[in-house]
Amino acid sequence: MGPRYSIGIDLGTTHSALSFIDIGASDGDVTAHGVLPVPQLTAPGTVEEQPLLPSFLYLPHADELPPGELTLPWQTGGSGVVGELARSRGATTPIRLVSSAKSWLSHPGVDRRGAILPQDAPPELGRVSPLDASRRYLEHLRAAWDQAHPEAPFAEQDVTVTIPASFDPAARELTLEAAKAAGYPAPTLLEEPQAALYSWIQTARGAWRQQARPGDVILVVDVGGGTSDFSLIAVLEREGSLELHRVAVGEHILLGGDNMDLSLAHVVARKLSAVGTTLDAWQLRALTHACRGAKEKLLADPEAPAQPIVVPSRGSKLIGGSIRTELTREEVAASILEGFFPAVEASARPVVRVRAALAQLGLPYAQDAAVTRHLAAFLGRQIGAVAELEGFAARRAPGASFIHPTALLFNGGVFKSQLLAERVAGTVDQWLRSEGSEPVRLLAGADLDLAVARGAAYYGYVRRGRGVRIRGGTAFAYYVGVESSMPAVPGIEPPLQALCIAPFGMEEGTEAALPSLEVGIVVGEPVRFRFFASSVRRHDAVGAVLDAWAPDELREIDAISATLAPQGRSPGEMVPVRLHARVTGAGTLELEAVPRSGEERWKVEFDVRGEPLEGSEGA
Repeated sequence: MGPRYSIGIDLGTTHSALSFIDIGASDGDVTAHGVLPVPQLTAPGTVEEQPLLPSFLYLPHADELPPGELTLPWQTGGSGVVGELARSRGATTPIRLVSSAKSWLSHPGVDRRGAILPQDAPPELGRVSPLDASRRYLEHLRAAWDQAHPEAPFAEQDVTVTIPASFDPAARELTLEAAKAAGYPAPTLLEEPQAALYSWIQTARGAWRQQARPGDVILVVDVGGGTSDFSLIAVLEREGSLELHRVAVGEHILLGGDNMDLSLAHVVARKLSAVGTTLDAWQLRALTHACRGAKEKLLADPEAPAQPIVVPSRGSKLIGGSIRTELTREEVAASILEGFFPAVEASARPVVRVRAALAQLGLPYAQDAAVTRHLAAFLGRQIGAVAELEGFAARRAPGASFIHPTALLFNGGVFKSQLLAERVAGTVDQWLRSEGSEPVRLLAGADLDLAVARGAAYYGYVRRGRGVRIRGGTAFAYYVGVESSMPAVPGIEPPLQALCIAPFGMEEGTEAALPSLEVGIVVGEPVRFRFFASSVRRHDAVGAVLDAWAPDELREIDAISATLAPQGRSPGEMVPVRLHARVTGAGTLELEAVPRSGEERWKVEFDVRGEPLEGSEGA
């Protein structure tokens, strides 16, 4: 007997959510859809159900809260608090708050399994890893489901977890690992912009076919708490039916609500400074968290002129010792609209500044805060994204400098603000008019808080052969660097070639063996591969070797490290191997090294630890 429910999990930077579809009670476009109210602590000793679970983990002092005040329906206290209480408590004590775990999980420059969060916590505070924090959010959602649905255990359902479209293979593997550690039954991964479009299709039911037309290029602009993601989805007609194909995704851009919260915090700090109140670094962190809550309320309520802001005085436990001010709607509009969504030309590109030689270790945020400039760069880079699709070449505007989208779908809580949505739509329309094209059509009706979770649940339903599926496969082409064999020359490194191991659009559940090219791997000792990805090279087949490439064609991502067991060979021996790539049904990329002779097959794992890995062996 198969699963009763398709469950969709939105593991967000600032909020997480769970949605579900009753598979047996659904038929085609008509689905029995629901959202799980998530029980969570909203105050010490108070448990309430809310549609969203804030993605925050608070690590209280041992004497801060009595154990009984941390009790949940499925547990009697623990080492940390997840959800609404974590967010509100952390706003006043930010050194004990873990936030943006999802962004840290995708950061290759840190040990993502290491206990590094909260980043600026004092030495005596026990820390957690980005992986463990993500596991706790996922575990909370699983426990909430089991408590609400004892007749349909979570472990027996079909589960889909969403990730940013731009996540590299290492971040995808880590997300999958966190889900499995949280007790998830072989979850599938789905890109968030695709989930948002799935939600729009499900919400529109059969009417989506009247809104989407053959030849459409749908632009999905997803600005969440931690990232900005852009995707392009083409609409084709084959044998009288409409098909959706995801043809491009943007680079991984750490730019979102977190940046906006910090910007607003500096606005408020300057206002306080003007009346003689100076904040220290600890108070600025608390102010940033307070601005997040105020911003969300102002963006959600167009009638609210301002929201109060309370910043605790250093060392004070009394409300009377706190610093009070407010954040106004005008301040939010001026800071976010002009700072993050300026009206720019289609030729605009993100500004890259010269970095300081020394910098604090932290998240690799985008240097340019203008989402619209990143969007212009994405559309310009993807000008040829639909050139090979049947019926699209003739639609390209003469002299176009960027791909021309025909429809626009927003996702992410940022776009609850009509002002911000109108600015992005108006800017894209201005670009299109400048090159003689029609304005984009807005695809409306999505729930910006729950669209990703709803779409993930619908995707699980679609994977069972029902509904409408978006086709696409891998969002990038992947390459391994192969060092040329040459005599040692002082001051000159051996040339590096890029070997294609997985082409753009490689479908889930498919495999690709490199035809004939062999590379040498040393057994018994760690060996490291350089790893590359491209969102624009669409025609490189498996086994293609690049001797040179433009800087914007390939970007280097995580290395791959492995130690091959000698298996009767001498440690240090060079073994000729071929590489074999597979895109799993879960949506992750696996590599195997296959020697010329023998039965060994060594799995080459992605270096997500920041250190050499042990290669796993299997026949």
